[in-house]
Amino acid sequence: MDGQSQSLSPLSDAVVKVFERKEATNNEPKITVNRFLSEIASWYEKLRTAMDISDDEVVLRSAIERIIKRRIILGGNGEKIAEPLLRELIWAHYFPNSTLPESYVGKIAHMVQLYLDLRKNVLDQKVIKEQVMTEWTIHLISCQVARFLSPNIEKNTMSNFMYHIMKDRLEILDDKEDTKNVQVYLAVRRAFAKDDIAFLRFYLFQQIFGDLTTESLPQISKSFLKGYKEIEYQLSYPLREKIYMFIKKRVPVFYILEDVLRQHKTDFRKLLDTSEEFKKVVFDACDVRYKGVRKKVTTAIIRSVIFLLITKAVFAIGVEGSYEKWAYGHINWTTIALNICIPPLLMIITSFFIKTPGKDNSQRILDKINTILYENHPEIIPVLKTLVHPPKKRSVLQVVFALLGLLAFVVSFGLVVWTLNKVHFNLVSQIIFVFFLTVVSFLAYRINLTAHSYSVDAGQGLLTPFIDFLIIPIVRVGMYFTEGISQINIIIFIFDFLIEAPFKAIFSFFEQFFSYLHTSREDLG
Repeated sequence: MDGQSQSLSPLSDAVVKVFERKEATNNEPKITVNRFLSEIASWYEKLRTAMDISDDEVVLRSAIERIIKRRIILGGNGEKIAEPLLRELIWAHYFPNSTLPESYVGKIAHMVQLYLDLRKNVLDQKVIKEQVMTEWTIHLISCQVARFLSPNIEKNTMSNFMYHIMKDRLEILDDKEDTKNVQVYLAVRRAFAKDDIAFLRFYLFQQIFGDLTTESLPQISKSFLKGYKEIEYQLSYPLREKIYMFIKKRVPVFYILEDVLRQHKTDFRKLLDTSEEFKKVVFDACDVRYKGVRKKVTTAIIRSVIFLLITKAVFAIGVEGSYEKWAYGHINWTTIALNICIPPLLMIITSFFIKTPGKDNSQRILDKINTILYENHPEIIPVLKTLVHPPKKRSVLQVVFALLGLLAFVVSFGLVVWTLNKVHFNLVSQIIFVFFLTVVSFLAYRINLTAHSYSVDAGQGLLTPFIDFLIIPIVRVGMYFTEGISQINIIIFIFDFLIEAPFKAIFSFFEQFFSYLHTSREDLG
């Protein structure tokens, strides 16, 4: 239907205006670095970033945190940190050469010093452990600098838009409205903006204290402990994960709307006049996202298979082979070959069953976009009513569910062990196989979630409950194994302090040397 008569809601209209605005140009002198050194540094940064599991949205903040942490440990203050920080970010191609104004050096030096002064003032009160306060300080500085250098106004506008819509779709019946609003805000920042714990702390810090300035520093220092306790309470709120999952399922609608707004900043309102044209634009945006997900899924599967082949070979030959040689006097190469090949093969087979959304999903997204654009109080989903402290009545049904969960665990792992015994796996071989089977299951589950990250109100398949009954216990064990392994990351420490620090120091020396040579050449002319 052409010529839609509806007008945008006041909230939607305000969002569209943000995307329509024109960015101001900055003609100040810019920071310039040596291009040759920058190319080398960028390759190092790609290698270092590949070792992180952070989302793309927080990569810049993580890089700033690494640099600041290293320079604070070496005794840096705001003045000593600011310029090297900006140069390292340009070296690593986080910002193009000659785009950051030189005036940023003084501004960032002031920001960094304020937080270092806050740290000193709070530690002088002896109310918070030094390790905790240092972590907080580095988090706050890295977030403040990241937001200053990359404000990302459009992303923040969409986050606030989603918050204002979703806060009316949740009720916590036994807690205050303010607490509910904070939890919805945090869930939106996590689900839509992909903010990590550092950003969440930073945004709550700003909500409680406002901007940290020379004038507000004494008062914030004095009341920091109270604010710290409130922030930690909100970040460990009992319902936080439940609210997060509730919000996360609604994220695709806002992602697609954001994509359309970014692509059609100047003609978005005109698009709305023709429903068929707007539908085509929305469907095209969905297809782009689906293709991106398919690419991510394929990459994740390839990486997982390579990881499994290498690690399984090491475990199977190094541990299982050594054990069999010691216990039986020979190595059962058939068992080892099965132990190496089966988990990667399972991952490959699983990949054939992972599907991305289709046009029916795109239509649901379009319907919800129309709802949030035109309605003043869009009811895109039913209200979720929940309790922090539900009645602790242990009903017969709850006991039955608990017993069924235990049965699922026994049946799942019982079938695996029974099968392994049938093919004559020894105890060590079984332990290694079960370990990697759980990891494979968890990786496959994570990849499947990625594939369905843009699904909206999708129904379950006929066999889904039965499959979940058998698979979820294995996936849960794999999650615990994977999380435990991720906590032990000696390689990251080696990179950040034993390699990166001298590496960047050498770069700084050569950049100054090249600058000296350039100046000397100009003097000769």
